Amino acid sequence: MRGLGHHLKPAVMIGKDGVTDTVVASAGQYLDAHELIKIKLRDGCPLTLQEAEERLSEALGTETAQKIGQTLLLYWPTPEGRIRLPG
Repeated sequence: MRGLGHHLKPAVMIGKDGVTDTVVASAGQYLDAHELIKIKLRDGCPLTLQEAEERLSEALGTETAQKIGQTLLLYWPTPEGRIRLPG
């Protein structure tokens, strides 16, 4: 999963307002189309990476594929199963 996300650019940025309804909606729309999203915490974000991860996971039902620096890689499988994992 981390290999698939390596080339992605952050699709959603979390700023000074934290995880807002708009952030959740944007991430949800992107995940619905792609199943894998990279999210970046910007300078001034009042949340830690762990707090942002917890709020997004609770709101969207995602799994965390990777946390590095100020970046999250989240996975949310769709019924269509766009991402095929080996094995």
